[in-house]
Amino acid sequence: MRVLILAAAAGGGHIRTARALEQYIRCHAAQAQVKVVDALKEVNRAYDKLICGGYHFVATKMPGLFGHMYHNTNGDSPLAKLVPKLNAALSKRLLPQIHTFQPDIIVTTHPFAAEMVSHLKEKGMVCAKLLVIITDYAPHKTWITAHADGYIVANDDMAMPMVQDFGVEPEKIHAFGIPVLETFFHSRPKEDLRREMELAPDVPTLLLMAGSFGVDTIMQIYRDIIRIPLDLQIIVITGKNQRLYRALKTTTALSLKKTKLIYFTQHVEQYMQASDLLITKPGGLTVTEALASNLPMLVFEAIPGQEEDNADFLELHKMAKRIHKNESCAAVVKALLENRAELTAMEQACRRFDQSDGCAKTVAFREAMVK
Repeated sequence: MRVLILAAAAGGGHIRTARALEQYIRCHAAQAQVKVVDALKEVNRAYDKLICGGYHFVATKMPGLFGHMYHNTNGDSPLAKLVPKLNAALSKRLLPQIHTFQPDIIVTTHPFAAEMVSHLKEKGMVCAKLLVIITDYAPHKTWITAHADGYIVANDDMAMPMVQDFGVEPEKIHAFGIPVLETFFHSRPKEDLRREMELAPDVPTLLLMAGSFGVDTIMQIYRDIIRIPLDLQIIVITGKNQRLYRALKTTTALSLKKTKLIYFTQHVEQYMQASDLLITKPGGLTVTEALASNLPMLVFEAIPGQEEDNADFLELHKMAKRIHKNESCAAVVKALLENRAELTAMEQACRRFDQSDGCAKTVAFREAMVK
C-alpha cells in the first residue's frame, strides 16, 4: 500500500501529526510505502508564505480579527467561498507528486490540502481514497470536503455537529484521536526523569511551554509563578523563540525557584512525563501530546477560534483549567498545588481520555478503505 500524507506548516501541528503517522506506519506497517509532502509549499511558495505567515501574524497580533475570520469561514460568507476557489485553482500543482508516487490513499492533516485533493477527485484527476485528519477538538467547515472518504477526529463530541451542521455521513467519522508519536504513551516514573534532568525527584514540577507565540505573556507568567510561596520547580521550553530564550535566561538565573530552561528539544514527551502540570496555549497538537502524557493543563490566551474550542473541550471534560484575562496564574497554580485532590482528578480525567491505540486504529481503517 502506498500512503501519501499532505500537510502544511501553518501552526506547526499539522506537520507534527503527519510525521507521527508516518513514523507509526514505518514502524508497524513495513509493507507500506509512505511519504509526507508539504502541500502548500508544493503548490505555490508565495501562497504558502501568505497562509503560514499570515496565520502567525494575525493570530498573534490581531487575535480578534483571527477569531472573526474563523467564525466567518464557518458559514456561507464570501470569504468561505473564496478560499476553496483558490485551493481548487492551485490543486493541479499537486498532480506531479501524486502521479509520481501513485498513492492508494491520500491522508491530509491540513484543511486546504483536503480541499485540493477533493477538487482533484471531483474532476476525475485522482482516484486514491481521501482520509482527512482534523487536528483540533471541534469541527470547522473548512475541513469538510465533498469527496472525503473518511475523517479521523479527536473525540466523540465532534461527530454530532459534523453530521447536523455539515452533512457528513456518520459512517465516515471515526474518533480515533489525533496521531502523536508513540513515545508520548510510553511513560517512565516522574522521579527517574527528574533525576536525569537534575531536578528534585519529589518536588512539584511545572512545565511552561511557549512556542513561537509571545514573549511578554510568558515572562509575566514565569515571574508570577516564581512568587508562589510553595516548594516547586519549573521547566520552561521556549521552542525556537530566541528572543524569549535570551530574556528568560537572565530572569531564571536570578530566580529562587529551581528552573530548567530548554530552547528546543526533540524530547518534549520526557519533560511532559516529568511534570505535574502544564501551562500552555491550547494548540491542538500540544493538547494531544499532553493528554497522551496524562498531564493536566492550565491554558492561557486561547486564540479565538480553534484554540477556544480546544480549551472549551478540555474544561468540559475536566482535563484543564483556563486562566482568564486579568486572572492570576499564580493564584490558580497555588490553589491546585494546595488541593492535590483536584489536580489528581484532572490527571485521572486525562488518563480516561486514552487514545494510545489511535494510530493503530487509523492504520487499520486506512487498510480497510482500500480493500
